Amino acid sequence: MYQVFIGSLILSTIHALIPNHWLPLIAVGKTEKWTRGQTLWATIITGVAHTLSTIIIGIVVGLIGYKLSAAYSVISETVAPAILIGLGMIYLLLDLRNHHHHHHDLKPAADDNLTTKSRWVGILTSLSIAMFLTPCIEIEAYYFQAGTIGWTGIFIVSAVYLTITLAVMLLLVTLGMKGARSFRSHFLEHHEKRITGFVLIALGVLALFVKF
Repeated sequence: MYQVFIGSLILSTIHALIPNHWLPLIAVGKTEKWTRGQTLWATIITGVAHTLSTIIIGIVVGLIGYKLSAAYSVISETVAPAILIGLGMIYLLLDLRNHHHHHHDLKPAADDNLTTKSRWVGILTSLSIAMFLTPCIEIEAYYFQAGTIGWTGIFIVSAVYLTITLAVMLLLVTLGMKGARSFRSHFLEHHEKRITGFVLIALGVLALFVKF
């Protein structure tokens, strides 16, 4: 039991440090001018989506075998990165559109608040799907080992993975937001969408060609 707990703790911590888990939230949150609360809620929701798929597959892996995780990795290695790349391209197009149609309109739109909420939900849904489709394969393999001691082992891995992943993601996003606020740049202020687009595309391409 102790060995399973320590192993889960180490693997969960290392996996949560991967930039794909928290960097998109910081980049998108700053570009969309999300509040601290919105960004942290987005972190919790996407983190739960990520851990949920891992736990669901992990339970099956623990009961059936390791082969399922290998089959599912085809989806996690293609579809999820494609979503990040797609989001990145959308931000690049928005930046180009704003650049070519730049104007100052001081008249507030009546449905600005509704539009902002809709964008938050839409972007959050896309990021959650991407996270759901990228289960932690290393933990899946560990489920196979934990399953040898029954449901107790599976529960320990699930509980540790959920807790550590959310805690580390929230910590890194909080630190990242503080750093983003303290760093001021005229270029960044006027080209946030372009930078966010490049960051998301880079992370998507990296996920396609580099196995974490």
